[in-house]
This record gives sequence, C-alpha cells and structure tokens, in this order.
Amino acid sequence: MTDTELAVPRPRRTTGGTAFWIGVAFLVLLAAAVVFPALFTRIDPNAADLLSTLRPPSAAHWLGTDQNGRDIFARIVYGARPSLVIGLGATVLALAGGIVLGTAAAQLGRAGDQVISRVLDVLLSVPGLLLVFLVVAVLGIGSANATIGLALVGLPGFARVVRAEVIRVRGAHYVEAALGLGWRRFTVIVRHLVPNAVGPIFALATVGLGSMIVASSSLSFVGLGPQPPTAEWGAMLSGSRDYLVLAWWPAVFPGLAITLAVLAFTVAGQHLQRRIDRRSR
Repeated sequence: MTDTELAVPRPRRTTGGTAFWIGVAFLVLLAAAVVFPALFTRIDPNAADLLSTLRPPSAAHWLGTDQNGRDIFARIVYGARPSLVIGLGATVLALAGGIVLGTAAAQLGRAGDQVISRVLDVLLSVPGLLLVFLVVAVLGIGSANATIGLALVGLPGFARVVRAEVIRVRGAHYVEAALGLGWRRFTVIVRHLVPNAVGPIFALATVGLGSMIVASSSLSFVGLGPQPPTAEWGAMLSGSRDYLVLAWWPAVFPGLAITLAVLAFTVAGQHLQRRIDRRSR
C-alpha cells in the first residue's frame, strides 16, 4: 500500500458556516445600536408628526411611520436597548442564580439537594408567563421587575444543568487530588468544580437568550414592560395591531427585528455548543 493510502485523513477545522457569520454580523450591529444608536439615525424616536401618520417606507422614512407619525426605523434602532437589555439581564440573573443553586445542591449533601430540588420543582410547575405576572403584580410594572420575573423562569433550568455537571466533574482525578493535598473544599469548588462545570451552561444561555428576548417582547406587548413613549419592539407590535388593515409596516418591521435577533443568538449559541462538545471528546 502507498503512503497516500495509509494516510489517515485529518478532520477539518471548522470556523462556522455562512449562517454563523451572518448571525455574528447582525449581533455586532445590534450591540452597536444598543450602545451608540445615534450612529444609525439622527431622528428622535419619540418625535410625533400627526401629519405623517402611517406613511409607507420612503426615502424620508426608510421603514415608514407609525400611527403617531413617528419614524419606525428610529424606533427600532432605539428600541434595541430596552428589548435586549431585559432579555440579557434576565439571562445573566438566571445564570448566576442557577450556578449558585446548582452547585449548592450538588455539594450540600442529600438534605440540601432535596430542599433545593423541591424549590426548583415548584418554580418549574408554574407556567412561565404566569410566574412573571405574579412577580409584576407584587413588585409593580417596569423593566426591572419584568427582568426579575423572567430570571425566575430561566433559573431552574440552569440550576439543574449545573447540578448535573458539578456531580460529574467532582469525580474527576484532579478534584480528588486537590482534596487529597489538603485544599479547602471551598477553594476546590471555586477553582475546579465551577469553572469546569459551567462551560456547557454558557452555550445554553446564548441559545436561551433568544427565548428571553421573545418573552420580554411578549411582556411589553401586554403592557408589562417599558412604558410609553419608550421605544421597544414588543410595545411597537402592540401599538400597531389596531392598524394592520390600514398599514402592514408598523407591525412587520418590529416583528422582523425580534425574529432576526432570536435567530442570530440561536445560531451563535448552537455553534458555541458544537465547539464545546468537540473539545470535550
């Protein structure tokens, strides 16, 4: 046999397909819109012009105007911040709480595990939107309270995954070696257990961020998120629903922004998950 026949083909290193890079590019644009919205438009998103209501897309108004004569493109750009910040804030809070509770459940023994697991079961038994409604009913309407409610919805899922990963990692030889060398248990948890257990969680959080954005837009749609006249994608959809017969653009473009954001985060999260899976083999 020749050397060519004996050669074992090496797996190709993949850096992501076209969809991944399109998603990354869109996420970069979203980040720029959140931080520097004035780079994209100089139009005041809350400036109403009753003489220009429901104007179709044109050179003056790229995506048309809404029922109050406000520029839809400007409102989508400025609405990226509240729409994404609520979803991102809820994801970060849920992730932090899930890491703490999941690690505690895996390390506090049978009794602690049972208590934390039952609390998580209670949270999982309540429908997500109903749980958010309960939080908002107790704490009041607003972005911060909506963020807290959404974080409680996502927390049990993160906590369960962290608990399973910590139980898996704590049996590793390097963890046993660190304990055998006399390291304090808290030090082992912080330096070895948590860093090696939360890798898959960040990929899961990236995918889940898309769901959080949809949920935050849903809350704004029913009036539980940022209050008027704040530009927010879900609130824009809510305000345009009575005018669908007269004009399609006030509803279509905010809905398209939500859809593209969710797809971009989902594609990025799935790519990150695949890379983590390949490294763990």
